[in-house]
Amino acid sequence: MGNRITKVYTRTGDDGSTGMADGSRVSKNSTLITAIGEVDELNALIGVLRAESLPQAFDTALLNIQNELFTLGGELAMPSYQVINEQYINNLEQQIDEWNAELEPLKEFILPAGNRAIALCHQARTVCRRAERSLVVLGHENAIRGELIQYMNRLSDYLFVAARALAHQDGIAEVYWDKSHSV
Repeated sequence: MGNRITKVYTRTGDDGSTGMADGSRVSKNSTLITAIGEVDELNALIGVLRAESLPQAFDTALLNIQNELFTLGGELAMPSYQVINEQYINNLEQQIDEWNAELEPLKEFILPAGNRAIALCHQARTVCRRAERSLVVLGHENAIRGELIQYMNRLSDYLFVAARALAHQDGIAEVYWDKSHSV
């Protein structure tokens, strides 16, 4: 395979547009580029999470998710490139179910707290929800496959349960919302 990127700067985006895989140019503030950027931001945040000391199986799973997010971004950039399917969603659900089987049922809302890895999981969950909302907005303007939104929806659930699973594995008590602190 030849070099994909031979020069990092091209100056072609200096006018506020960016090039798409098909050679077309799109405004950098379009809903498409916003959605792609938010998926990319989530991918970068998962990279920060992976920089933490994590169980090997968890780190490997997150590496797979990073690759899947890159694929999802590719689908957004090239609609004819369709890879994310029901199996990707089923894989997330299977892992969620496995973790949930080991966790106490939730009776209260939990706060994003714990150690740094747990907090980063919660932050990734919120960024994932934002990226999902961008995909929904994009879907109102352009036809995008429902599997992409479903994947992001399930991934946010995955990240929530992952934070709980990390807390459980590390013996860290979850912090519950205390409504008495509300005024």
